[in-house]
Order: sequence, then structure tokens, then C-alpha cells
Amino acid sequence: MVPQVQEHLDALKERLLVMGGLAEEQVRLVTAALVDRDAALASRVQSGDQRINGLHIEIDQRCVKLLALHQPVAVDLRAVVAAVKINTDLERVGDLAVNVAEAVQRYLHHTPLRPLDHIPRMADLAQRMLRDALDAYVRREVALAQNVLDTDDIVDALKSQVSIDLVPVMKGAPETIEPSLDLILIARHLERIADHATNIAEDVIFMVSARDVRHHGPPG
Repeated sequence: MVPQVQEHLDALKERLLVMGGLAEEQVRLVTAALVDRDAALASRVQSGDQRINGLHIEIDQRCVKLLALHQPVAVDLRAVVAAVKINTDLERVGDLAVNVAEAVQRYLHHTPLRPLDHIPRMADLAQRMLRDALDAYVRREVALAQNVLDTDDIVDALKSQVSIDLVPVMKGAPETIEPSLDLILIARHLERIADHATNIAEDVIFMVSARDVRHHGPPG
């Protein structure tokens, strides 16, 4: 490998990790805002997306420069292509955290509903998936990426359970419809965050092994 290419790839990984850490922190903060009924914390998440957006632009520029100046090949080329896609996924995670914060702000105007067991667990799993997917990218570790894909099924099941639990609540008390819909929307946003972590994991598997696992199950 040309030393300059490795140097640029290392810098790219470092910036992606910074961006991933910010995205993960946004998810953690907005979950705390919901659980603790903290409107100020939700507002902080809404205003905290600017740094992620700035990194999104910077990382795209780094990728374009690396491709134009050094023309990497094989696994290095796949690493840059993966970085472009991961960058987009992380930016979307930041946007989704803001969407959750907006729903939390609305929800806080209502009396709290039943315990929020499933939603905090979804958020914890989504954060872990993001962290593991990025670790898999840095370490080029397919097994860790595959574990992220497997965890996504748990998040999907929890999202469905949130709706199942809230439907009878809404039927029994019309005044709970609006806050229930906000909780269902929050669960949907968290499920989408987990999907973006899954996208990153799929990109890692392609980067390392040149195997496209999108729309496919685990290897037999």
C-alpha cells in the first residue's frame, strides 16, 4: 500500500469515528430526554445536529480528494466507497435523532403513558449497533458486522411490540391517542437508526470480503 493512501485512510477512519460518536451521543441524549421528561435536553439534541452536518461535508470532501489524487484499488477502493456510504448513514442518524427530539417535545405536553420499557431498550440496542458497526469498519471485522445484522431483528420486534402495546391504550382512552402516536413514531425513528447501523455493517462486509449481503440472509 502507498504510505500516503494509508495515511489518508487512517484520517478518514478517525473522522468517521468522531461523527459516529456524535451520532451515538445524540441518540443517548434524546432517549434520556424522553425518559427523564427533559424538554431542555430535547432542545439540545435539536440544535446539536450542526456538527454532524459539518462532518458530513468534510468527510465527503476527503473521500473525493482521496479518490482523485491517489486512485486506490481493491480493498482500499472499497474502503473509500464504504466511507462515502457510511458518512451518509451517520448523517441520517443525526437527522433521525432530531426527529425523535421533536416527537419528544410534543409527547412532554401530555400525561406520561405506560412505562417505556421497549423504547429505551431499542435506543440502547441502536447505539450499540452503531458503535459495533463502526468498530467493525475500523478493525475490518466481518464477524462483528454480522452481529450487527443479527441484532436488527430484535429492534424490529421491539418496534412492533410498542405498537401492539399502545393500540389497546388508545382504544380505551381517546386522550391518549396523540401521545401514543408520538411514541409509535419515536419507535419507528429508532428502528430506522438501527437500519442505518445495519447498512454500515453490510458495507463493512462488502469492503472486507467483496461479498454483497444486502437483501440476503447470513451466509450458510
